Amino acid sequence: MLIKGGCLCGAVRYQSSESPITTRTCWCRDCQYLAAGSATVNLIFHNAALTIDGPLQTFSSPAASGTLMHRAFCPACGTPISSRAETRPHLVVIRAGTLDDPSFARPSATIWTSSAPKYACIDPTLPQVPHQPPPAA
Repeated sequence: MLIKGGCLCGAVRYQSSESPITTRTCWCRDCQYLAAGSATVNLIFHNAALTIDGPLQTFSSPAASGTLMHRAFCPACGTPISSRAETRPHLVVIRAGTLDDPSFARPSATIWTSSAPKYACIDPTLPQVPHQPPPAA
């Protein structure tokens, strides 16, 4: 299966020949900034299985979990593309909204529920984790 996606303007494109390790909805405060007040839906891939073509701008900052995060976005249109945790360099997180077929992304859990605002819509059928779960494989 080939998974493809990119930014709004098309300057950045990516693809993976492997399925994601997992997909999670995240309500951490950083993700709320990235998603304009909502949660992000994130697919976690092995870094070696993903290729990204095009220019990326990176913003680095510590996450609430304490790890340094490197978040990449398209410098032309601003679309958030990926995140990489300094403590897990073998993994890359891709934002589901950038998939060519976003219906492919089906979250297996909701994380950082303790940070979700009162208006948050959280799927009651998914496991809920109040903070950062253990790293994906």
